[in-house]
Amino acid sequence: QVQLVESGGGLVQPGGSLRLSCAASGFTFSNYYMSWVRQAPGKGPEWVSGIHSAGGIRRYADSVKGRFTISRDNAKNTLYLQMNSLKPEDTARYYCARGDSIATMKSRDYWGQGTQVTVSS
Repeated sequence: QVQLVESGGGLVQPGGSLRLSCAASGFTFSNYYMSWVRQAPGKGPEWVSGIHSAGGIRRYADSVKGRFTISRDNAKNTLYLQMNSLKPEDTARYYCARGDSIATMKSRDYWGQGTQVTVSS
């Protein structure tokens, strides 16, 4: 079965940085487009970023463009999200997800368990 395990979340001050990781198993990781999705308390989910299977094409939500960088290591079956210049509005639970922006927002079937990111002074 598909398994996605996120790590790297925590508490950070505004302007700080965090790097999230996602360990994937149960499918051929190198064949799939992968995304990061986040959800703040009381809010709906927001697609954050996505990356082509080979890693050459990347997309970002306007809210994080220029601050976040998505990457992947297919040899290690691992997806990453480098988050810089963090803002309080970035506070949310962050999920690794298999699929593009359309597929991942339509269904939670291929999301991980998530990791909490809190940006506060």
